[in-house]
Amino acid sequence: MTAAAVAYRTAVAISVVMLGALSGCILKKPPDTAAIKEEALPTLEVPAEWRPATPAGPGDIADNWLSTFHDDQLTAAVFEAIGHNADLRVAAARVEQAVLYAKQAGARLYPTADVLGRAGGKMSGDQSGLQGAALTVSWELDIWGRVRYGRAAAAADAASVQADFAYARQSIAATVARSWFIATEAGLQAEVARGAIRDNEALVRLSEERSRIGAGNDEDVYIARANAGASRDNLRQVELAREQAIRSLEILLGRYPSAAAVITPTLPGQPPPIPAGLPSQLLERRPDVIAAERRIAAAFNRVHEAKAARLPAIALTTGVSSISSELFVLQERDNPIWNFGANLVMPIFRGGALKTQVEIRTAEQKQAVAAYAAVGLRAFGEVETALSSEIAAKDREQILTQTLADTQRAFDLVQTQFKVGSTDLRFVTQRQLALNAARSALIRMQAEQRVQRVNLHLALGGSFEQQQ
Repeated sequence: MTAAAVAYRTAVAISVVMLGALSGCILKKPPDTAAIKEEALPTLEVPAEWRPATPAGPGDIADNWLSTFHDDQLTAAVFEAIGHNADLRVAAARVEQAVLYAKQAGARLYPTADVLGRAGGKMSGDQSGLQGAALTVSWELDIWGRVRYGRAAAAADAASVQADFAYARQSIAATVARSWFIATEAGLQAEVARGAIRDNEALVRLSEERSRIGAGNDEDVYIARANAGASRDNLRQVELAREQAIRSLEILLGRYPSAAAVITPTLPGQPPPIPAGLPSQLLERRPDVIAAERRIAAAFNRVHEAKAARLPAIALTTGVSSISSELFVLQERDNPIWNFGANLVMPIFRGGALKTQVEIRTAEQKQAVAAYAAVGLRAFGEVETALSSEIAAKDREQILTQTLADTQRAFDLVQTQFKVGSTDLRFVTQRQLALNAARSALIRMQAEQRVQRVNLHLALGGSFEQQQ
């Protein structure tokens, strides 16, 4: 058996013995979710469930919320963004880095082995003529859990970064969906503007005809032309807004912002009604809430890591070496030589550095708890805002639908009166502006309903991934 094999087996045997001795040293567990809520939000009364302000139809909470819009182009755009968005690639690299840090933190739990070799003939490298090899094995006994607490902290950090990445993915999905609806709305608003241009051009022709036969005057003609020009200017503004919305969407998708992306010309169908009761525990699945909880766990472990650093550190060492020289005769001795030993390091005076480190880690834990409270309150606020906003948008859609119908009838009547000469162009213009405003407002509310449903799913931590 070689010297290296003997040393390795010796180290393994020592490790097994010491692991048995250390099995009774159990790490303290970080606070659970209930304890965190009690500390972070002691005065907050959380409702058991959320209920819409108006009765809702039957329905279940769909984890794959994207499919509820029944828009294949939108779904494809979201997954394109997930695969190519630059910010997500940065977040993915951070996850990889955090996982590697956690792996590195656990390496100190295992023995370390090093080999030293010397060669080079009679003069060797330092003129001593010594030649040989040495194998050393060292293992720090994690009696107080310092290394294990450090590993647990790094693992919690990695979990928090992974949760941040998951939230970033969901946020990108929600942003793509909202941008999609905004771009679609802009296209619909452009159609309203084109309709206004057609109506105004018809009024120009009618005013010119009335002026030619003497039933009108040139003032009506100029007013009609001015209104047509204003409508064309409004269309150009709406088209620019649509181009900018598509460019913003293309950046999310990782494309060049050329405003060339093809967007569905109509808004997708409205998803099913909000269920009558949404359990508040849904927030516990939100990735940003999970990330905040994992940061508390990391801070908790670092506090105990700092406390363990104030206690003695013990390390076992073993090794084997073989040395020879061609220049002089070494003292008689066995060759190779085995050695076993132990090191004890007891911190006595560090100028208060170790105690201060414990205080720093404790303050960091308090900060993590406060950050959890901030995330939790923001999450509750986002849910309540999204719920009330969607309900309000739905109510307003019904109101605006009736308003549009009434305004259309009023416009038709005044247009007929203008044709027969019983009113002037000013009343027609007023009714036309009101009609276009009603059309635009209705489209805006229909888009807003869908945007708020996306916000609700993001607030509840709903997934955008296809379910198998």
